[in-house]
Order: sequence, then structure tokens, then C-alpha cells
Amino acid sequence: MVQMYKELLATDHFEIALPQALSSNERQLLTLFYQPLTGSDPASLYLTLWAEGEDYTAGKMTHYYLMNVLGMSVREVFEARIALEAIGLLRTWRKDEEDSRTFIYEVMRPLEAREFFADPLLSMFLFSKIGEQAYRKLRNRFCKPIDKQEYQEVTRTFTDVYKPVHMQVPQDMLEDREIERGYPFYYGQFDFDLLRAGLSEQLVPSSALTAEARLMIAKLAFLYKLSPLEMQKVVIMALDDTMKLPTERLKKAAADYYKITISKEAPKLAKTFEKSAASSSASKRTKEQELLDYLETTPPIQVLRDINKGKEPLSASVQLAEDLIVKHEMPVGVVNVLLEYVMLTTDMRLPKNYVERIADHWIRKNLKTAKEAMELARQERDKYAKWKAENETKANSPQKQSYKKSGGREEKVPDWFYKRDAESSTAPSPVTMVDFEAERQKILQKLGQDGQVN
Repeated sequence: MVQMYKELLATDHFEIALPQALSSNERQLLTLFYQPLTGSDPASLYLTLWAEGEDYTAGKMTHYYLMNVLGMSVREVFEARIALEAIGLLRTWRKDEEDSRTFIYEVMRPLEAREFFADPLLSMFLFSKIGEQAYRKLRNRFCKPIDKQEYQEVTRTFTDVYKPVHMQVPQDMLEDREIERGYPFYYGQFDFDLLRAGLSEQLVPSSALTAEARLMIAKLAFLYKLSPLEMQKVVIMALDDTMKLPTERLKKAAADYYKITISKEAPKLAKTFEKSAASSSASKRTKEQELLDYLETTPPIQVLRDINKGKEPLSASVQLAEDLIVKHEMPVGVVNVLLEYVMLTTDMRLPKNYVERIADHWIRKNLKTAKEAMELARQERDKYAKWKAENETKANSPQKQSYKKSGGREEKVPDWFYKRDAESSTAPSPVTMVDFEAERQKILQKLGQDGQVN
């Protein structure tokens, strides 16, 4: 997920759809059951959406707001979002317009504790994260066992209590059904035909493979990495005396088969994008690619800190960056290149008029990425140097104006703004250029990333 800006931009808007009155019990479920699975960032995002969603007068917001509230980059916000989606805590809807995108984030209720423990993927995922002792403690706390062996259930059914009455019901009310709870799990990849091919009707009747049983079979096969042929043995082990497949027997049979044939250690689940991130970091990337990734995904306030060696930027600088993103809807990567270019060419200053003049040019050029901004800055560096001189002329007294025109120092430009293959004799001397790589290494050391920008 190197090019995260293609999936989500800081300027993209979103609205929140919140179920009525999430309870303190659901907050406990989120903290104790879901947070160990997703990590702290997705849990923080969920709580933030929950809090903002309770303000029913709030309109659309930008993701730049979330970046500031959560202290996350746009990449981290996106990864937190999809972690919530995968675990069943968030549903996302997107509308693409000509020049913008809008999302609806539908915050979903956590599963009740008994539903959570009944699900093989969620319960095993939690077991692998917190260990057996903590797992048993949670189960005893939220699912206190009740001995019903000496009791007979006398609960009335719906048809025992109610009878049908003929009346007209509006069609839209019939279609307004509650959304099925839980996480989205698609089991179309599991080969049920192959599973059935090795099970005769006399051995396992088709009636035993109910929709509930099929879903459980697919989940267990995914969790334990079992093939359809291996799941045949699990199904036979789970079949009860009435020729049915209760979910509890299926889970026990799969766990027993896994322990006997594969491993006694509990299976673990990992995020797919963490694997891709590891593989991408393993592959060699140029320094400019690392820098582009950093500029595309890092909040501008952090970029200002890094350029200024960790010092907090002035509120005017932060406000200027926010105006470019929120009011003018410039992409974060483009704003970061602009801030870095101006600061490294004006002795670490951010003259507002100079910044806005370049920003106006880039907006009219419809720049979308940090790479496009870098290329244009390289091409137009002479023009921007002239604009910089004009801005300084207006800001200074007549005596200082003549000094700047006649003997002003040569502007410093970071080396990555010059194409590596350029052979022009007009390129500045290395002595007058900022050692950007050295500055970048200081930033990386501060971030503790050992030379890799994420």
C-alpha cells in the first residue's frame, strides 16, 4: 500500500451514520474483545467516529480533521478504517464526483459476548492475541455459565402467541430490514463440490449441510488452512446421532484435527497489508521514492516539525498549511512539497504571499501528487526564484531592496529538485545546495525508522 493516496485523500469528505445509543457495555466489548485484534489505532478511530456521530448536527468533515485529531497519517487512517471494516465494526460507502469523493462511515455495534465467542475466527483470533488465561477470564466475566440440565425449556414460539391478521403494510417498511450483524466473510472460494464428492448421502446427508453449517465449515477451513478433503474428515467427526452438524461439534472436531495433524499451537491471523508492506520494504527503493512516500502520507504539521529538527511550528504556519488543504483542497503530498520547497529556499521561513503565489500556480496546474509537484518545481525553479526576490523586495525597505538586487545571496535548493541525469552547466554548485539527504537521515533517525520512510 505504498500509493495510499489513490485510496484516500486528506481532502476527501465523510459523514457518519451511527446506531442509536451505543452503550457502556459495547465500549467494554470494543476495548476488551476487539482492540486486541485490531490494535489501538482502529479502536481510536472507532471511538472518534462514535463521538463525532453523536453530534447529529454535524455536517461533512474532511479526513484531514481525522489526521489531526488522531495524530495519524492518511495511510494510518486508511489502514485503521479497513481493519474496522474487516472485523465488522464499520461499513463504508463511497460516492465519486468529478473533482472529489465523499464517504459515509456506518458505525456498527460490536457483537454480543456470546456471539463473539461462538464465532470460530474471532474467538481463536482473540485467544492467539491474549493467551489462554486472559481468554478464560473474559469468557467467565461476560458469559457466566448457567446449569440447565435439570430444566426443560418452555419458551413459547412466535406462532404460539400471535396469529396473522390481514392488513396492508407499506412496501418500504417491508424492505427496511436490519442489517445482518457481524463481519463480512465470503466463502465462495471454498470448494463445496469437492467436499460433497467424498461424502456419500448415506454417510453425511445433504440436509446436514445447512447454510449455518456451510458458513462454519468455510470459516474453519480458512482459520486452520484445511483443504476440502481434510474438511471431509472434520465433517464426519462432527456428525451427531441425529445426522446433523451442530456448530459446536464442528468447531471441536476442527480443533482436534488441527492439533493431531498440524500443530498443537493455536493458529494466528495476520493483516494482509502488513505482509505487502514488509515485502515492499524488502525491495530496494530509491531515496526519491522513499521521500515521495513520506510526503504523500505524512500530515503537514509533522513535515514542518521534521524540517525544523523536531521543533513545534508556529500556529501561523500550521494555519497556512490547513488553509491550503481544507479551503483550497490541495492534496497533502502537494502541500508537503510546497512547504518543504519554500522553507528550504527561504532560510527556513514561510512567507505567506510567496507560498500562496506558488500554491495558486499549482492549483491551476491541477497537481495531484507529490511527484508532479516536484517535477513542476524543478521545471519552474527560475520563475519561483524570481517570485521569491519580488516578495522580498516588497517586504524590505528601499535600502534593503537595492542590496538584495545587487548582492543578495544565492538561494538554496534541495538536491532532489534537480534531475539526476541533467547535464546543464547552469545547475547550482553543490556548495550552495542544501544537503537534503543528510537532513532526511536526521528526520529518519528521529522517527526511529532506520532509513526507511513509511
